[in-house]
Amino acid sequence: MIYDVIIIGAGAAGLFSALSVKNKNVLLIEKNTAPGQKLLISGAGQCNYTNNCNLDEFLKRYGNRGRFLKSALFNFSNIDTIEFFDKHGVKSFIREDEKVFPESLKAEDILNTLIFCCKKSGVEFIYDSTVENVMYHENKFFTVKTSKSSFSGHNVIIATGGKSYPNTGSTGDGYKLAQNLGHKIEKPTESLTPVYTDNYDFKDIPGISFKNISVTLWRNNKKTNEFKGDFLFTHVNISGPVILNNSRYMEKGDILKINFTTFKNSEEFKKDFENLILASGKMNIKTVLRKYDLPKRFIEKIMELANADEEIKCSQLDKSKRKKLIELISNYPFRIEKLGGFHISMVTKGGVSTEEINTKTMESKIIPHLYFAGEVIDYDGDTGGFNIQAAFSTAKLAADAINKK
Repeated sequence: MIYDVIIIGAGAAGLFSALSVKNKNVLLIEKNTAPGQKLLISGAGQCNYTNNCNLDEFLKRYGNRGRFLKSALFNFSNIDTIEFFDKHGVKSFIREDEKVFPESLKAEDILNTLIFCCKKSGVEFIYDSTVENVMYHENKFFTVKTSKSSFSGHNVIIATGGKSYPNTGSTGDGYKLAQNLGHKIEKPTESLTPVYTDNYDFKDIPGISFKNISVTLWRNNKKTNEFKGDFLFTHVNISGPVILNNSRYMEKGDILKINFTTFKNSEEFKKDFENLILASGKMNIKTVLRKYDLPKRFIEKIMELANADEEIKCSQLDKSKRKKLIELISNYPFRIEKLGGFHISMVTKGGVSTEEINTKTMESKIIPHLYFAGEVIDYDGDTGGFNIQAAFSTAKLAADAINKK
C-alpha cells in the first residue's frame, strides 16, 4: 500500500496536520508508545495552547522569524484555534496576560481532542517506531524506514519537534532525516530557557521578582540588544519572561546588565538617588531604598554585596559605597556562564532552514511533496502559547497544501 500522506511525529504539529488532511489515506508514525508527550507537560500540565493577542503582535513574538510564519498564522490564527477546540467541546480560559488555556486547565483535554479528530478522520497510528530514514524516489513516492518496518507514501510531513525536553521523545531525529534529504540544518540551541551566571550571588533569595524592568545585552563591550519584561531570581539562575523570551539572543560570555528600578537608565536613577541621599541625611540607607519599591530581601542582599551596613545613615555613606549601590541596583552585571540545557529549555532555536521551505505551503523547495511542520523548523517563539500555535498553524498550512493537490 502507498499512503497518500505519511506524517512523522505525533506531537502538536503531527496530530494537527493529520486531522487537517481530508479524504486521503494518512499514516502517523510516533517513536513513543503514546502521542503528545510534550503537549501533556506544556504549561505545567495546564497547556497554554495559544495567546489572545492580535496577529500583528503575534508576528513580533518569534524574533526574526515572524515573516516566515506570517502566511501560516493568517491561514490558521489563534482565534481559529480557540474556535476549533470550542467546537469540539473544549472551552477556553483566557487569563489577564492573554494566555489561553483549556477551561479545565488539563492538557489531556487538548491532546484527547486532537486524537479524537485524527481517529474520526481515519488516521492510522503506528507507535513505538523510530523513523531511521526517508528516501525519495524521483517524482514517484517516498520510502519511510522505521526501526521495525518500511512504508511508502506520496507525501511526507516531518513534524518530529526539536531537541528540548528529550525525555518526551524530542531528540532531534527530524534534523537527520531532513539533512539526508538535502536540507540545511541551522545549529539547534536552547531557547526559552533560564540563564546561569558566573558567581551567582542570589541563591538565598529565590522567588524574588521584578515587573517590567530593563535588561541590556553586551558582547565584546558593545550593547547588542535591549529588552523589557518581568524578571525572577531562582535558587540557581536568573529567569522570568524577560530572560526566557530573549535567551535566543544570548551566548556564553555575554554580559547582561539589569536595571532593577523603574527609571529609564542608570543615570536617571543615580541623579534621583543622590538627591534623595542629600535630602535624607538622618535616615538610614535601607529605609531610603524602600522608597523605590524594591523587595525588602533584595535590598538586604544588595547592601550585603556593597559591603554597606544596613543601619548606616545617608550622611555617612561614602562616595565609593554610593557608587557601588547605584551600579548594583540599576546596572547589575551578570556574566553568562551557560544557558539552561535542552532538558529545561522549553523550545529549540535552530532546525531546518527556513530559506529552503515555501512559506505559503510549508513544502520543501528542494524535494516536492516533502513538508515540515512545528518545532523541527528553525523558528522559536516567546513563552505564552506562541510555540504551540505556530505548530498548529504550520501543520494546517502543510495539510491545506496537500489537500489542494
